[in-house]
Amino acid sequence: MLRFMPVGDSMTIGSAGEHTWRYRLWRHLCATYDGPFSLVGPRETLHDKATDTPTSYAYAEPDFPRAHLAGWGEGWIHMTPLIGGAVRETRADVLLVSLGLIDLGFYTNAEQTDENVRKFVAEARRARPRVRMVLLPVIPNIRAETEAAFGAQVTLFNDLLAKTAADLDEPGSPILLASPPPSYDFHRDTYDGTHPNANGEHKIAGAFAEAMYQGWGVAGPYAAGTD
Repeated sequence: MLRFMPVGDSMTIGSAGEHTWRYRLWRHLCATYDGPFSLVGPRETLHDKATDTPTSYAYAEPDFPRAHLAGWGEGWIHMTPLIGGAVRETRADVLLVSLGLIDLGFYTNAEQTDENVRKFVAEARRARPRVRMVLLPVIPNIRAETEAAFGAQVTLFNDLLAKTAADLDEPGSPILLASPPPSYDFHRDTYDGTHPNANGEHKIAGAFAEAMYQGWGVAGPYAAGTD
């Protein structure tokens, strides 16, 4: 059994009524991975915008392994203290991590955020020495376009993340840096300039899928649908 843990912020947890990229990736793995697998994590819910709480189970398609470690408004700074326990509890084999926008927007600069990435990796490995990780760079949102200083921090962090992924990559616990979806456009692939719509969900799922296929030979190439 190969256990994948999605780790992320609001773009990963999703909100009531959505499929989420987690569902899109699960569908892809069902179609292309030859072996047992599951999505794991200590949480299952979506974010309920009406109550501003992570309490919704109103998935557009609820019949899939909904487990994850993601939260609305959470970043590397929040997940680093949690990742060790989550990995030990679930025995996760592969972490699929999409974090950073919240950190840079509200908590830490690019260099500080990169330090939290390093702490996150160390904690995950302490819990499970052979854990594998796929790290997705921050996908710029509308704020990165309208605020030059914030956009510069996103660019700098993504440069630092690439160097950190290369520095920390180990044969026994490999780290892949996923390529940002090349055609991702927040004008078309989000519903509010940040959070993915169906197109965006497919492109994020595809970024993780392509990284694992090209880097490790896991599953197959991603074929996005519109479901």
